[in-house]
Amino acid sequence: MTGAGMIRRAVWVGMLCALSAMASFAQEAGKEAAIPDMRWAVKIPMRDGVSLNATVFLPHGQQDPVPVIFTLTPYIGDSYTDRAMYFAQHGYVYALVDVRGRGNSGGTFEPFASDSKDGYDLVEWFAKQPFCNGKVTMWGGSYAGYDQWTTLKAFPPHLTTIVPAAAAHPGTDFPFSLSIFAPYDEQWLTFTSGATSNANLFGDAAFWGAKAKEYYDGHLAFKDFDRLAGNPSAIFQKWLKHPTPDAYYDAMVPTPDDYKRINFPILTITGHYDGDQLGAFTYYKRHMQYGTAEAKANHFLIIGPLDHAGTRTPRRDVGGLKFGEASVLDLNRLHTEWYDWVMKKGTKPDFLKKRIAYYVVGEGAENWKYADTLESIANEKRTYYLASNGSAESVFHSGSLQFSGSNTGVTGDKWTYDPLDTRPGDAEQPDDAGLTSQWAALNTFGNGAIYHSAPFEEATELTGFVKLTVWLTMDVPDTDLDADLYEILPGGRSVALTGSSMRARFRESAREEKLVTPGKPEKYVFDSFTFFSRRVAKGSVLRLFIHCPNSPGVEKNYNSGGVVAAETGKDAKTAHITLLHDAEHPSTLEVPVVK
Repeated sequence: MTGAGMIRRAVWVGMLCALSAMASFAQEAGKEAAIPDMRWAVKIPMRDGVSLNATVFLPHGQQDPVPVIFTLTPYIGDSYTDRAMYFAQHGYVYALVDVRGRGNSGGTFEPFASDSKDGYDLVEWFAKQPFCNGKVTMWGGSYAGYDQWTTLKAFPPHLTTIVPAAAAHPGTDFPFSLSIFAPYDEQWLTFTSGATSNANLFGDAAFWGAKAKEYYDGHLAFKDFDRLAGNPSAIFQKWLKHPTPDAYYDAMVPTPDDYKRINFPILTITGHYDGDQLGAFTYYKRHMQYGTAEAKANHFLIIGPLDHAGTRTPRRDVGGLKFGEASVLDLNRLHTEWYDWVMKKGTKPDFLKKRIAYYVVGEGAENWKYADTLESIANEKRTYYLASNGSAESVFHSGSLQFSGSNTGVTGDKWTYDPLDTRPGDAEQPDDAGLTSQWAALNTFGNGAIYHSAPFEEATELTGFVKLTVWLTMDVPDTDLDADLYEILPGGRSVALTGSSMRARFRESAREEKLVTPGKPEKYVFDSFTFFSRRVAKGSVLRLFIHCPNSPGVEKNYNSGGVVAAETGKDAKTAHITLLHDAEHPSTLEVPVVK
């Protein structure tokens, strides 16, 4: 699987890691203070008459009212008892609330749809309880990170702050990522089906891998994957009817006017390898775009070398890489310090020296660094021009990334994507070291173009977002594209840096499709790469790999130009693609450099 595919899969891989980490974390919780008091099966009425179920933990023997923290989750509140114990032992009331239709809550669960209103009602109900001093906040990541933003957009008067980690952003990174769905959608919907946890079924990688391969090898329509998996889902089918960020998803997230109204501190947490990084940055960037100067000054951002689960429980080992001890933050402590600062008149956490904290990885040169804005981190944009002598089909016969826009007279590089070719997917193997794997680049099966830079003359920090602009011609009305960037160390080791994807019909707008005119040179701008920060070693080279995804892990585009979710092998059209890099069609890679 490629770098972009690895980033997408990090969402569910990280969830599996989070489930396995719960037990070990729970062993550490509860050691510092008296065991909290508990109130079981607290029923909280919503405005429409449905009651949500909460398990409430209070500081042992609590006498005076204190702030309330709650988690609103589809994963059953019991999953986060460890966190509730911790914060109740550190001076807060903590409530674990099942979303409607899950656990012991009433109503029917439709992911994302009701949480804004329910979040408002929960905040205001907790604020009125005798154990609460009128200040309410939230904790959680992924779906529970989304719940914080969607509750904020309702502006409950007693919500005092939010600390969203790895927050999913409907219509951006879930249920599709950059307009491309994945079998993981059905896996997640099965996890959250009915009232019970279903964690074991969700975590059965062999089962879900086999079903994805059955869909892939059988050239079946993606819309039938829910039935193939054995759990027909009205939600799955509804999502497929909304394959773009339209009004259905817009209603779930803050509007520009909502961002202008924000008036309290926010702490956003994400990671280099967080599968919901795109969502977390969408919220952050939109607040930076629309928010008031005062509110933006109180929005802090942490970007560590973290995968999805690591945004709540950091670990040093991620995807075959091992980071320094300083990378592992005590996030429970940081949350406590944040809550104390905002809700108890404590001091600002020492770790938050500036508005942005980011961790630079790289052999022998790891450390946390700080910045006031994202734009101020990199002080140089290094532009590489894609070029070749007519051969860019493999790591051994590659094109080049060069500083000059001159060319050798070769107009472009060609590759072929045949949707009926199942060799790539059939050869895929589970890989816990996905960030260091070179399998995809070494096994292109004729699908893709590869470009290498000259060796770096000195160690160089690259931090931020890259941008790729390529000119392509193709003989099909649509296809999907992946672009992945790697560091290749002097000894030959590969490290994935960042990746991005695109469905060709959305090359001009994420909201409006425009099919490709076969044979016409058109510009494709990849500006949704994930954030990364790495000190590239002296002698290393950059590797850029551009290709069409062909994996059981993603919805297959059969290139017909029809409704992708309804396409089957019968609709397949082989794509012959040329990447142009002549004087009239310069294809470039912009890389952020910190000097």
